[in-house]
Amino acid sequence: MHDVLLKGTVVTPSAVLENGWVAIDGTKISRLGQGTPPAVQDIRDYGESLILPGGIDAQVHSRSQKGQEDFIWTTRAAAAGGITTIADMPYDEDFLVNTAGRLKQKAAEAGEQARVDFALWGTIAPGDSLHHIGEMAAAGACGFKFSTFGTDPKRFPRIPADLLARCFDAVRETGLIAGVHNEDDEMVRARLAQVTEAGITDWRAHGLSRPPLTETLAMAQIYETAAGTGCAAHVVHCSVARGYALCASYRQQGFETTAEACIHYLVLDEEHDVARLGGRAKINPPIRPRAQVEGLWHHLAAENVTVVSTDHVSWSLTRKSDPDMLKNASGAPSLEVIYPLFLTELGRRNLSWTHAARLLAENPARLFRLTSRKGGLAAGRDADITVARREDWIYDPKASGHAFEDWSPYEGRTLDWRIAETWLRGERIFADGAILAKPGHGRFVKPEQP
Repeated sequence: MHDVLLKGTVVTPSAVLENGWVAIDGTKISRLGQGTPPAVQDIRDYGESLILPGGIDAQVHSRSQKGQEDFIWTTRAAAAGGITTIADMPYDEDFLVNTAGRLKQKAAEAGEQARVDFALWGTIAPGDSLHHIGEMAAAGACGFKFSTFGTDPKRFPRIPADLLARCFDAVRETGLIAGVHNEDDEMVRARLAQVTEAGITDWRAHGLSRPPLTETLAMAQIYETAAGTGCAAHVVHCSVARGYALCASYRQQGFETTAEACIHYLVLDEEHDVARLGGRAKINPPIRPRAQVEGLWHHLAAENVTVVSTDHVSWSLTRKSDPDMLKNASGAPSLEVIYPLFLTELGRRNLSWTHAARLLAENPARLFRLTSRKGGLAAGRDADITVARREDWIYDPKASGHAFEDWSPYEGRTLDWRIAETWLRGERIFADGAILAKPGHGRFVKPEQP
C-alpha cells in the first residue's frame, strides 16, 4: 500500500493522462498510471487539475543586488510558482563564484535559507587559472557560465575568444555544460555609442543598442567553439528566431548544442510592453518585437527550444525607473509566475501541456545531469510535483506576499492557470496560497558523475 496518491490530469514529457494518478512512497515517486489506482493510505483527488513535474528553473540570480531577496525570497517565490529546484547563477554582487571555496561557501549559506532544492553554476574571471573549473566541478557545480559581453569587469566579466575556447576544453573534461551569455561585445558597444550620439534615451534605446545581429554573431562564436572543442554548449537566453535555427543546425551536425528561451521573450514584446513599462522591461538581450516573439513560438513547437527559464532577478525599483532607458539595470522577477504564464500561453496556442513537462523539468534536468533524481514524473525520481488548477485571475505581486519586490512586468496580466500545490521530495511545500516549507528545507543538488 502506497503512502500518498495524487489523482488528476497527469502530464509527462510524452503524454497527457486524463484520469491519471501518481503514487508516492516517502520522498520518491513509486508508480504512475491511468484509470483505477492502486491501494493507498492517503488519496488527494485534484479532479481535472494538471499534475506536472516540479519545475527546474535553469537561470536564477538570487544575489545580484545586496540587501535584496537572497535565497530566502527566491526560493519562496519558486515554491509559490511550482518550481522545486533553482539553478543559481555565479554573478553575486561583490562575490563572483569562481573557486571551489566560494562555491562551497555559497552552498552552505544557501542551504540555511532555501525552501526548495538548488544547484549552483560556477564561472571564472579572466585572470583565473583553469584548474578552478575542475575543482568547482568536484565541489558540485551544475555547469559553468561565461559571457561574450562585459556587463561588469568584476561581477559579470567578458571572457575573450581564446580564453573561452580554453575554458570549453576544461569544461569538456568535467562532462558538464558551458553556458554562455550571447551578445557580441564589440558590436554592442559600437551601437551603444551610436544611440547615445543620436540622443535617443526612451524605451527604444535598448533594442537599438542591441539588434538581433549582436546575438547571432555571439551564438555563431559559441557554437563554433563547441564544435572545435567537443564541449556541450548552452546559450542561456535567445530572443531571436534565427538563434534557434543556428542551434538546431549545429545539433543536426552532431554537436551538443542547446538554447534557452526565457519566459519574457515568449510573453512580452517591444512595441507594446517595453513601450509601456520602460526600464522595468529592460533585459539583456532585449525583449523583441512581436514578430520575433511569434518566431520563437514557431521554434518551440518544432522542439528547437531546449529550456524555458526566468533569468529571475529582483532589482529594486531605484534601479529600474530611470527615464534614460540605458541607465536602468537589466532583468526582472518572474519566479512566482513562470508556470502559470507558460501554461496560459500553451493553452491559448493549442499546444500540448507536454511542452511544459519537457521545457520546465525534463530538459533542465538533462542539461545539469540530474536525471536520476529530478526532471519528471517517473518511478524512482524525487516526488517533486506541481498541481495547477484552471482559474482566471489577475497577477498582482503586491497581493501574493511571496515575491521580495512588489513590482513585476506581468502585473495586471490575466492568467488562465494558478498553482494550487507544490510538492518537494514527497512533502507539500506550498498549498492554498501559503508557503509551508521553512528556510533550510531545500538541499544542494549536485550533478551525477558523467
